[in-house]
Amino acid sequence: MIRQVVGVSDLFGTKCPRLLPAWRDSPISSSKDHAMGFLDRFRSRSHQSADEMPPRRTTDIDGLPRFAVLDVETTGLRPAAHRIAEIAVVTTDAHGRVLDEWATRLNPQGPVGATEIHGITQADVADAPLFADVLVPLNRRLAGAAVVAHNAPFDLAFLRAEYRRLGWVLPHVPALCTLDASQYHLPHLDRRRLADCCWAVGTRVSGAHSALGDATATASLLAAFMHPNWGPSPLAEHVALPEQASRLRWPAGPTLEPQETLSDTAVQGQSTRARASLRDQASAEAKALVELIDRFSLADALDEGAPDGSVTYLEKLAEVLEDGEITDDEAADLKGVAEAVGLAEADVASANQAFVLALAHEALDDGKVTRAERNELLHIAGLLDVGPKVVPALLDHAEQARHNRLSAGLGPLPDDWQHGEPLRVGDKVVFTGCERHDRVGLEGRSEELGVRVLGNVSTKTTLLVSDGTMDGGKAQKARQLDVRTVHPDEYRVLLDHLQPSRPKTAEPRPAPS
Repeated sequence: MIRQVVGVSDLFGTKCPRLLPAWRDSPISSSKDHAMGFLDRFRSRSHQSADEMPPRRTTDIDGLPRFAVLDVETTGLRPAAHRIAEIAVVTTDAHGRVLDEWATRLNPQGPVGATEIHGITQADVADAPLFADVLVPLNRRLAGAAVVAHNAPFDLAFLRAEYRRLGWVLPHVPALCTLDASQYHLPHLDRRRLADCCWAVGTRVSGAHSALGDATATASLLAAFMHPNWGPSPLAEHVALPEQASRLRWPAGPTLEPQETLSDTAVQGQSTRARASLRDQASAEAKALVELIDRFSLADALDEGAPDGSVTYLEKLAEVLEDGEITDDEAADLKGVAEAVGLAEADVASANQAFVLALAHEALDDGKVTRAERNELLHIAGLLDVGPKVVPALLDHAEQARHNRLSAGLGPLPDDWQHGEPLRVGDKVVFTGCERHDRVGLEGRSEELGVRVLGNVSTKTTLLVSDGTMDGGKAQKARQLDVRTVHPDEYRVLLDHLQPSRPKTAEPRPAPS
């Protein structure tokens, strides 16, 4: 189902998201040519420059306050076991104007991973330099610069691992994560993949899933976020980053013993317990969650208590759960993403629960939860090891609130009422036959008034609605369980005089012995 993610661009890829920004019809994003022209103008000059000033492209970047916009394509998701296969650095000045572009493929000294994602084949890297071979030009671009990336912790984790393998200690450089910054600059977005954010600022990702293409796209976000006349004003802490980076002392050489790369087998062994836990909970015939996932909002999950820094994990979780199951590889990928962005086990548990609660509130948004939605929510809560009472309690509370709303204003029964026990909000009914009595209309009106229409008779069924034309399994079960049967004409009268919901403490009718 969901492919293995092999780089930050794949976590926030350029494949058109199903869930487009809610404000996509705003002037900025509805007229792409106009928006891109605006961005081209302010990208090509510093903010204090005249309009006619041409773009500055130079290799003389030493000593300039600047940003180094970084992107990596990797052979997998785990920095301890996987390698960088391609790296790009787009250097900009302090305002986001591009000064220099640099990119290279690297020989990862092993499998390149998912070629169908990043497009890199074994032949492409056979004669490529090793990471050690590019340290000099890479250090020149990183030293003294503030690093920028879309999901910076992920890219920096891989970069730090590569340096560590050579005995270098990568400093904790001042960094700006455009993914995190988008919550301030683009608050209306539900999803924050690179393509989503670029679209929102009126640019597009060119050269998708290549390190240089995604670094260039990220640089366009930086330019928008640093521009004083586009959207919210740049944050002071972001403006200060280049100056902070210029004062950082960069290592002159390795200070540690080179470190061997952990084998895939070793890393897999470390994650066996977590993978098995998720696998055992997965259902082979899980229901699709596409509709709920489409409505999922990262902002809602953060509001529900997802920890800071968990946006990347939540995005990956949304992708993985689109088909309602978690495979071994996907469980390992989720664990790798959590480790790469520094989420502890407790953070992952909090993110999982917040994800489920956000989905539940989306399901409740229209005032009711269908049986399919309820089953899907319970299933996903089980997959993520969220407490078994969390979702039922939330949904029961919401259902009771809806019943209370529907019960408000209902009139009393007439004094000459002759139809026995009245029908109430929240009661469950089953239909059989009744095609000649507008069964579809009766079922629709029932749902609108808060009466649940079910497909099978059980001890919780209040009424069986039948015109006598069918005497199948439903009718037989109703007789067996002593469920009251009414004609559709009488059922209309019961609907016309619907009564408030039963008290929550009411017990279902026991089955006859």
